[in-house]
Amino acid sequence: MKDKVRRGGGRNQAKTDATGLAGGKDAVGIKQDEDTSFPVKIQGAGVEPFELQVRGFWLVQDAVMTLLSRDEVCPRSNLSLVLAGTALDPLTELQSLKGLKPGALLRLVEEPYTAHSARLHLSRVLELLRTSGPQDALREGRSPSVLETLTHAHTPDSSLPNGKSLKRSLSNTKTETTSQDAAPPEYLLPGSTERPLMALLPQSSQPETSSHMRDMSLSCWNPPPGHRKLQGDFLYITVVTMEGRRCDITSCPKGFFLNRSTEEVFDPRPAQSSSVCHCFTDLLCHISPAFKQTFTTLKNRPLLPSVEVMPTPYHTLSWLGPPCASRTHRNTFSRLGVDEQPATQAPDWNEELQAARGLPMGSLEERLQRDRALLQVNSAFVRAVTQGAETVIDGFVEPVNGNPEDPAFLWGGLFMSQGATSEMFGGERGRRAAQRLELKGVQAYSNIEGLQGLHTLPTAIVDYRGVRLSAQGLAPGLEGSEQDQGTAARGLLYGVNAGPQESPQRRRLLEYLALAAKSLSIQRHVVVTPNSHKVPLFTSVDAQGLLGADGRFYVLDVFRSFPADANFCPEVETKIQTVAEEEESSKSSEADKENKGCVKEGWPENYHSDSGLPKNFRHGLCRLRPELLHAFIQHKHCQFTQRAREILDENGGFEECATACDSRTTDAVRAACKEVGSVSNIMFEMRFNPSAFSPGVSVPPSESKSIKLQERLLREAAAFIITHQIPAFVEYCLQSNEAPMDGASLKQMLHLRGINLRYLGHVLKAISQSEHKERLRHIMRSVTGEIFIRSTRRVFNSFIQGVDVPSLSAAVSHFLCCLLVPHFTASPVGEETKKKSRRRGRGAGASESSPWSTLTGAELWNLVCQDAVETYDISDCLGSGPNHLVEHYGLQKLSLLREFCLKTGVQLRLRDYLLDNQNKAPIGPDDILNIFPVVKHIDVPTVDASAAYRAAQTSIEKGLLDQAHEHLKEATYLFGRVCDDLHPEACFCHSLLAKVAYLQGKAAEARSIQLKAVIISERVLGFDHPNTIQQYALLAVYMFAGGETALAQKCLLRARLLMLTVYGEDHPYAATLDSCLGLVLVGDQAGQFLKNALRLNVSFFDSTNLHTALNQHLLAQWMCSKGDYRSAMTHEKEALTAFTFLLGEDHSQTGCSKEFLCTITKQAVKAERSLRQAGADCTEQTVECLTPSTDTVLEQMALLTGVRKIAQSDRLQEYRQKHRELKAAVAKELGFDITGKLFASENVNGGEKSSDQETGSGKEAEDGGSPAVESAGEGQQEQPVEGSSVESAATVSANAHVVQPAEPNQHEEKTDIDGGDSEDSDRAASDAEVKVVNGESEVRATGEETVNGEVNGAFNTPASPSVFQSKGTWAEVVSKAAMANGRGNKDTAVTGVAAEE
Repeated sequence: MKDKVRRGGGRNQAKTDATGLAGGKDAVGIKQDEDTSFPVKIQGAGVEPFELQVRGFWLVQDAVMTLLSRDEVCPRSNLSLVLAGTALDPLTELQSLKGLKPGALLRLVEEPYTAHSARLHLSRVLELLRTSGPQDALREGRSPSVLETLTHAHTPDSSLPNGKSLKRSLSNTKTETTSQDAAPPEYLLPGSTERPLMALLPQSSQPETSSHMRDMSLSCWNPPPGHRKLQGDFLYITVVTMEGRRCDITSCPKGFFLNRSTEEVFDPRPAQSSSVCHCFTDLLCHISPAFKQTFTTLKNRPLLPSVEVMPTPYHTLSWLGPPCASRTHRNTFSRLGVDEQPATQAPDWNEELQAARGLPMGSLEERLQRDRALLQVNSAFVRAVTQGAETVIDGFVEPVNGNPEDPAFLWGGLFMSQGATSEMFGGERGRRAAQRLELKGVQAYSNIEGLQGLHTLPTAIVDYRGVRLSAQGLAPGLEGSEQDQGTAARGLLYGVNAGPQESPQRRRLLEYLALAAKSLSIQRHVVVTPNSHKVPLFTSVDAQGLLGADGRFYVLDVFRSFPADANFCPEVETKIQTVAEEEESSKSSEADKENKGCVKEGWPENYHSDSGLPKNFRHGLCRLRPELLHAFIQHKHCQFTQRAREILDENGGFEECATACDSRTTDAVRAACKEVGSVSNIMFEMRFNPSAFSPGVSVPPSESKSIKLQERLLREAAAFIITHQIPAFVEYCLQSNEAPMDGASLKQMLHLRGINLRYLGHVLKAISQSEHKERLRHIMRSVTGEIFIRSTRRVFNSFIQGVDVPSLSAAVSHFLCCLLVPHFTASPVGEETKKKSRRRGRGAGASESSPWSTLTGAELWNLVCQDAVETYDISDCLGSGPNHLVEHYGLQKLSLLREFCLKTGVQLRLRDYLLDNQNKAPIGPDDILNIFPVVKHIDVPTVDASAAYRAAQTSIEKGLLDQAHEHLKEATYLFGRVCDDLHPEACFCHSLLAKVAYLQGKAAEARSIQLKAVIISERVLGFDHPNTIQQYALLAVYMFAGGETALAQKCLLRARLLMLTVYGEDHPYAATLDSCLGLVLVGDQAGQFLKNALRLNVSFFDSTNLHTALNQHLLAQWMCSKGDYRSAMTHEKEALTAFTFLLGEDHSQTGCSKEFLCTITKQAVKAERSLRQAGADCTEQTVECLTPSTDTVLEQMALLTGVRKIAQSDRLQEYRQKHRELKAAVAKELGFDITGKLFASENVNGGEKSSDQETGSGKEAEDGGSPAVESAGEGQQEQPVEGSSVESAATVSANAHVVQPAEPNQHEEKTDIDGGDSEDSDRAASDAEVKVVNGESEVRATGEETVNGEVNGAFNTPASPSVFQSKGTWAEVVSKAAMANGRGNKDTAVTGVAAEE
């Protein structure tokens, strides 16, 4: 029982509950946590008494796991709890125990070991003794967290604003200090082309060799002989202490003791004066004083945050390994054998998954336990798949079938195969596509809410060494014995091969499939089998439904669940025909003519000539994405409503038809349904036939009309990608500074709009034809690089499969050299490898006769270009070599190398690579450290946590910061309970929580939360993921707010270093980073970064863009500090022109810019006059007066990074005023006060209360209704599609400083409610703000922010302290304007940047 408890899933959960940031008490809706949390006293088992905070809903085993993680107990294990002399059942809830109350005494009792638990205890000891750090993560191929090394995140010291707590600088150079004035390294300056990799990952400060023991291994007398096994001996361990003493230790049920054995003599008797210790480290401390000293130091070392220590659910690949991993230190503990799992029964992954899915979901606690169990099972399954793929492809497992073309393997409870190739699907490319689509189909069926009766098998696909394997849990046997089986198996209830049958089980299965079809928008259809049976289907033609021996219904082979992409199946389009009965054979020619006539139905005019579609693709499994179907259905619904209204208008108008109670309304709906292609003629309903455009599928004559309609809809949906989605993507990239930085972010952004990656060539074409091609060069660069890398990966897969294992390193390095070095030849690599091999005594390494060694750079480039042309339909866009990509598109070879490694699993040694050296191979065999499997798996949803996160976003859209803060605290708590915060959405949740906390005036809380968000991003998404770059920039803002200027510089420089490595400098977000660096740095380097940011903004946006205008102002501000007033006037005039054009003459931002320009002019005149009269001394004094304050710089950084936004709301204010006047007229006509009722309802239903103003704890404390947050989260592009529409998710700026004009006609009903119209006597300056958040208009009214009858959120209210500290400068004008608004210096303007909260 104790072993079972120890293997339970409560350890991480309890640890998170005990140490998590949210803590649970602040979580809204977790009332039981507040009511049942209480302290208990712990003593016994040789530990000092201490107090533990427990929660009533914990199980006893959760409390035990929490205890085992405490420093007072670790590394002890195999313990149980006793209350008042009674041992506690591990599966009992604490709140159900009698006598357990606050302050109760719980005793720890040492339980006897078993052979298995003794090994677990040794593993726990070794886990503690092994030093951990970034280098260990790199050796295992995991993405490390660098933040702790950069900022000492585990011991933040806010009392050190100058950053003295830093261990080392960002660049890891000895010359850089922690002083605020330290200059950034040259490779981070604008214009630098140097890209050093050594600066990316810090060197571990911990020793490479263990100082605990010289050696620790299994004894030569192990395993115990039979007679000793009968006396309880489990293991014999040999230890060599640091003093040189050799000892043999016996493991037994009571613990560990020193025996009398030596190297020559076996004597298992206990040594004299040797006691039995229950904990292994206690015995080691007795026999070795040196170990006791180092172990005490080890236990007293500072603890890392739990989010940095806990293992991630899934492996996040690091493409860089340690610099000396090929010569790693000796593993002292490897010979102990505890890491080697003994051969046990293979787990039944399907049963574990289905058991987790079947857990109860009645209460929140039950749902949390279910979600956690699902995540743990899926995580363990993915780890098993990773190990199984390596074992199978490395040749350690024999296939279970005799088919060399499609070998199948059984390993560790997994069924693994490559899948059969089919010419109908396109050979090898089709086989890979089928595996990928099967995984997506399983994900789609698994995500259907409320459908508990239909099951799918645990599924994952893994790419390793060029081979793709599909892995599934073993399916349960079919219900019924072989004697009961007739022509069709009793268990196979559904599918074209199931045969005609009728049973209650089949009817239940059909009910489940019908519900699933409704959720997935699948049209019920009928197909004809080869034996002329008509089979009704709710799925694709390949799918099968069966009743397993476990009594569950399963759906299998769902790889064609999504409808076909008509753009890439022109031949199938003409081959699908209706199956005529014998009596209708005479009508076949007429049917053929009809089919030919409807081929073009659904395509836009001139579609083929303009786009070149439809056309053949390299495989026959091109399917539409669910995001595209969702967007297309929304598009068709708009057409439906518009057409229905037009028909009603033609027949007397909408109001007349609605009140006449005649058939005109019904006729209009029927006509609109028919025109848009609704499958129902009485209501709008869009469904799609997954069997349409499928080769080899026949339908009966009764389905001919339906199949024609489905073909038409699928053509329209396919054309929708070209005519709507791709242009919308290009337009979004043109208007937004949120742009993809690498292949992963580009893929994410395209998939959010339903654009498959096979359309990359069409995206490239759309950008090339755009009149703003130059402003879209960063997108062109990303798309071209993605095309190149994806084609290269396909060539590499074929290349690496023909390489024998001893030559893998040499072959991979040779391939990379051919790829990145122009005109590279094989001979230098071959000769060098042979010389090294001879020196090492390994014989001939790279044989000249090996096929891979004959590959040249020109041949490889031709193969890549050929694949790109065939797949993406591009014409010579890649040029003649890698230098063409660098010179023509501005791609970096280092970025291409990173993308290649991430997609293929190759890990390189951490060192600086000279990729432009054509005389020597830049990458050698020793640089290839490993090849890791790349796994695609099912994503397990975190339902309640995601719901709380979305609720917080909704509250932010309404301007309810307090409510959003509570929802976010709840979400972070729930994420901690389910996944220990190690989830991408948990990262976005923490980041948004930090932003809200900052806007409430809680800068210290924001800093603490953002530290955690950065660590999560580094570990879950990757240390160099684009989201990590953005999280570092946000962390810099909060650190600067706390006075930690040096740390803010470090974070910004770290972000810029990652930006340069991942993408380069020519990117809109690089301008954001450079602007922030220009604010926190001093001297000429600040101007260097600001000028570079302005150059980038001007090139990506026009001169009248808010990004450019803000940059112009910042540069003018810096030039004022340098005394260059003439240049400052020029830049401020440009900023004023832009603000006037964008915001209008009356906007506060425009007014601030005018006043600042006037101040600059006056200062310029004074400086010129002083220079003429008294010399340069007075000029220096004047310059000092125009230095911006720290608060001003902070507000400007918040604007740049998107924490705050400028409101473009003057024109919307007019709309708002007209809308209020209209409502007042309606209220007067109806004889009651609408505004008063709305205002009252807001205060009752969670609107702002009089105490909300006190929630802030510092300067600029904002109430919950303050419209300060303009972004719904900087990580929106990384979110799952669920919870936000494609449009809104794509519109949100991850960098968050894109300001988009709101549409006055959007969401009028929402305006009525959220506006909370205040009294007509409100001043014009206190009107509501209407802003764009998540692509939707948002109205915030003063009624939500009224405190004691006073307006606390006046419109156009500046938001930051005074800009300049001098007298008679622009600050006075701004402060006077702020006083006029009734808020004084508390919320004065931002140096000409009026941040409207």
